[in-house]
Amino acid sequence: MSAIGVIATLTVADGKNEAFEAVFAELAAAVRANEPGNVFYTLTRSRSNPQVYKVLEQYVDQDALTAHGASDYFKAAGPKLAPCLAGAPDIEYLDAL
Repeated sequence: MSAIGVIATLTVADGKNEAFEAVFAELAAAVRANEPGNVFYTLTRSRSNPQVYKVLEQYVDQDALTAHGASDYFKAAGPKLAPCLAGAPDIEYLDAL
């Protein structure tokens, strides 16, 4: 089974960048500390639009990706991140070659 990549595009509401980044930093720390199947989990911000962020993720397999989505800290981050967002996230799944 090959690794799975994820690109999550998140548009943050004006004035919410600092709050979004703080919540995301906590989530990323929990992912790195608790998910051996996570290869990387990195927040990036667009150079052309500072309200657009992309989360670059890679997991060793589908089980690792499923475990990420089922984790208590991931579920808890949703209600904290939602007020910061200007719309629904766009999630793209990729197969590593």
